[in-house]
Amino acid sequence: AAVMITFGAVLGKVSALQLLVIAFLEILFFAVNEMIGVTEFQAADIGGSMFVHTFGAYFGMALTRVLASKNTHAHNGSSKEGSVYHSDLFAMIGSLILWLYWPSFNAVLGEGDQRHRAVINTYYSLAACVVTTFAVSSLVDKDGKLDMVHVQNATLAGGVAIGNSADFI
Repeated sequence: AAVMITFGAVLGKVSALQLLVIAFLEILFFAVNEMIGVTEFQAADIGGSMFVHTFGAYFGMALTRVLASKNTHAHNGSSKEGSVYHSDLFAMIGSLILWLYWPSFNAVLGEGDQRHRAVINTYYSLAACVVTTFAVSSLVDKDGKLDMVHVQNATLAGGVAIGNSADFI
């Protein structure tokens, strides 16, 4: 999953061979990072937010910084760099699937009551993020409309935010 997060940062900017090399190297660095976190620091991360999501995000940002040339710092937007109706529709279907499966992702490593707490806390986190987004999205939109991309990002943020502490009371 960390590799997929990194790919989101560099997709379209690198070749398939570069993606393969990136994946190989990232898996090695990720394994070392997780080993140090679990064995040396004894970090609890039931949902993988700390090790998987944070590592993938920072690795992707660092890789983007390394691969960026001096000419690409100015944003040269393309008309193809936006969303269209069918891509938004598929992304919303993906967000609904996250609502179904993210609680089980966060609870899979728990035992007994930890699993129940992880599922409940994950739903609370998803609901809090999405409800807050419904309230704020239309306020920040220039036309005063709800932006479904905000809701999709809130679903991701809610699941990731609760991931490492989902089993706590």
